[in-house]
Amino acid sequence: MSRSSIKSACSQRRVHKLLVEPETSGLAADNSLEMTYCATLSAEQVKRSFIEHDPAFEPSLRSSTAGCVEFSQALLLNNIRRRALRDGRLTEPGKALRLAVVGGCTLSPLADLIEHFASVLADVSIELWKGEFDNYVSEILDEGSELFEFKPDLVLLLPSVHRCRYSGPASAAREEQLGVADGVASEILGLCDRINRTSKAQVVLANFPLPSHHDPGPLRNTSLTSDYAFRRYVNTQLGFRAPEYVHLCDVEFLANRLGTIAAEDPKAWFESKQPYSAGLLVQAAKEVGQILAGLTRPTKKVVVLDLDNTLWGGVIGDDGLEGIEIGTTSARGEAFRAFQQYLLELAGRGILLGVCSKNDHANAVEPFLKHPEMVLKLSDIVNFKANWEPKADNIREMASELNLGLDSFVFVDDNPAEIEVVRQFVPEVTCICLGDDPSTFVRALADSRLFEVRKMTAEDFERAELYRTEAKRQELKSTATDMDAYLSSLEMVAEVSPFSKLDVPRIAQLINKSNQFNLTTRRRTEAEVLAMIEDPEVDGFTIRLADRFGNHGLIAVVIGQFAENDYVVDTWLMSCRVLKRQVEQVTLNQIVESARRLGSERVIGVYKPTVKNAMVAGLYEKLGFSRLRESAEETTYELRVDTYQPSETRIRVELVSNG
Repeated sequence: MSRSSIKSACSQRRVHKLLVEPETSGLAADNSLEMTYCATLSAEQVKRSFIEHDPAFEPSLRSSTAGCVEFSQALLLNNIRRRALRDGRLTEPGKALRLAVVGGCTLSPLADLIEHFASVLADVSIELWKGEFDNYVSEILDEGSELFEFKPDLVLLLPSVHRCRYSGPASAAREEQLGVADGVASEILGLCDRINRTSKAQVVLANFPLPSHHDPGPLRNTSLTSDYAFRRYVNTQLGFRAPEYVHLCDVEFLANRLGTIAAEDPKAWFESKQPYSAGLLVQAAKEVGQILAGLTRPTKKVVVLDLDNTLWGGVIGDDGLEGIEIGTTSARGEAFRAFQQYLLELAGRGILLGVCSKNDHANAVEPFLKHPEMVLKLSDIVNFKANWEPKADNIREMASELNLGLDSFVFVDDNPAEIEVVRQFVPEVTCICLGDDPSTFVRALADSRLFEVRKMTAEDFERAELYRTEAKRQELKSTATDMDAYLSSLEMVAEVSPFSKLDVPRIAQLINKSNQFNLTTRRRTEAEVLAMIEDPEVDGFTIRLADRFGNHGLIAVVIGQFAENDYVVDTWLMSCRVLKRQVEQVTLNQIVESARRLGSERVIGVYKPTVKNAMVAGLYEKLGFSRLRESAEETTYELRVDTYQPSETRIRVELVSNG
C-alpha cells in the first residue's frame, strides 16, 4: 500500500472516529499528523508499514505502542522496533538509562516489554540487567553482587507476592496483625533504602495486585489474616512511607482497572513463575515506561480551554445565558459541571487554566460572572482570550504573556477542525480533541496522563496566584516612566539562603524542569541534592523574591563546585517570570561573594547550549566574564574575583543562615 493510500484510509477512519465515535476520540494528539491519522493501526498494519518502507512507520509504531493492550501485539511491536533499529530505520533514543530488574518472579518477558515501552513512549534507551529468580534479597544485601557491579541508574523491584501475607495465628489481636503487615512494608522499603545507599540509583517499586477469589468472605474487610486485606494495607503503607527516591508502580490499580480475575494467571505462575497475566504484564511494562517518561520530561503547566460545547453545552452567543447547558438540571449539563470541577482540581494541583475562544469577549465572560451553576470563576483563569483571531495566534500570545514555553501548553477543544489548525501552526502544543460527549471529558484529560506530578510543592499550589499578580506588575510596568522607576516601585526583596532540607523538593523540581534560563541544564534527583548539603566541596544556595504585589517564592538555584583556586558554577538557573528584574546581578554578586569568602581567585562559568536555553547564551559576557575556550558542546568563561565590583540593583538583599 502506498503512503497516499494509507493516509487516505487512515484519514477516513479518523473522521469516522471523531464524528461517529467521539468516546474514543478524547486522546492526546501527538504533534505529527501521521500519528493522528494512524491512531487505529494494529501491530500487523505497523508491520506492513515497516515492510513497505512507508514514511509513516515511526509515528504509527509510536501510536500503536501507546494504545497497545494485548500481549501478542506488544511482542510483535517490540520485534518490529528491534528490526527497525537493526536496519537503520529507527535511531536509538537520545537518553540512555541503565535499568536493573530484580524480584521474586521470572523477569522475562516483562523486562523486554519495559525496554520497548521505554524506548517508544519515554524516548529512553535501556541497557538492561536482570536478576535471578527470587534472589532479589541476596542481590540487594550483597554490596559486591552483580546488581551493584552493573551500576544501575534505576532499579525495578518486584517483591514476591507470596511473602506478602499474614503469617501468624488467625486468632491474633488486630494490633499483632498490623505489626506483621507493617513489618512486611518496612522490609520492602528497607531493601529500597539499601539499593539507594549502595548505588545512588532511583527505585521503581511494584506493589501487589489484590487476589480475586472470594475466600475468606467477610474477613476481607475485618481482618488482616485475609490476603486481600493484608496486601491492601501493605500497599497503602508502601505508598504513604515511600521516600523521594522510590517511584511506585501501582500494580494494584492496574490490576483493578484491568479486572482482578483477568489480571491473575495461576497456570502461568505454576508453569513459568510469571508474576501477572499476559494483559497485566503489558500494563505493568507500560506503567514503568510512563514513570520513566515522568522522570525525564517536565509535566504540562497550562490547559487552554475552548468554551462553547467544552465548558458548557451550546453557544453562548446564540443561546444566551439561559440557553446554555451547565448544572444539575440535565444529564449533559451535569457532565459539563463535572468537567469544570475536574479542571478546578487541576488548578488546585498547580496547573494553570487559560481560555481561548472565538467569541465576543462580553459574551464569553458572562457565564463566569452570572451563571449560578458555573464551577469555574474568572479568578480561576490566568489568561482569558475571547476574540475572532486564529486560536494558534492567541496561544502564542498567551505563552509570551505568561513567559512559558509552548511545549508546556495543552489545548482542549471539542472541534476537530480547531484542533487541526492549532496542531499545524503551533506544533509544540499538545492537543486533546474532546468530541461531543461531555461524559467522557474528564476521562480524556485524566487518561492523557499529561498532568501527573510526583510531588507538590508550596509554589505549585500558589502558581495561579503568582501569575495573576504578575499581570498587575505588567500593568504597573506599562505606566512607569522608565525601567529604573518601575523596578524601584516594585519594592523587591531577595532572600538568599544556603540549601536546606525543607527546600529540597522545590530545588529538585526547578533543576529538573527549568530549561530556558538554565546555563548547563544538569538534572539531579532529590537524593543528590540532599547529598550536596553535606558536601563541603559544594556551595549551593537559593534565592526567593518578593515585591509589593506578592511573593514569587523560590526562583533561583545556584550550585558551585570548589576546584583548587576556582569557584566553578556547576548550575545556575532561574524562573523566567523574574527576568529583567536585576535578579541576575544579585545572583552574581552572591556567587562572587561566596568565591571570595572561600579564597577562590576566579569564578568559572560554563554555558552548554540546548534547543531551549538560547536566551542565556550571552549572559556571562553581559555580566563581565571573559571567554576562555569554546567548543560545539560548551563555552567556558572566567571572572576575576579581585577586580569584580558588585552591581547596584533595586533589590534589597537579605542573607538567611540555616544555622
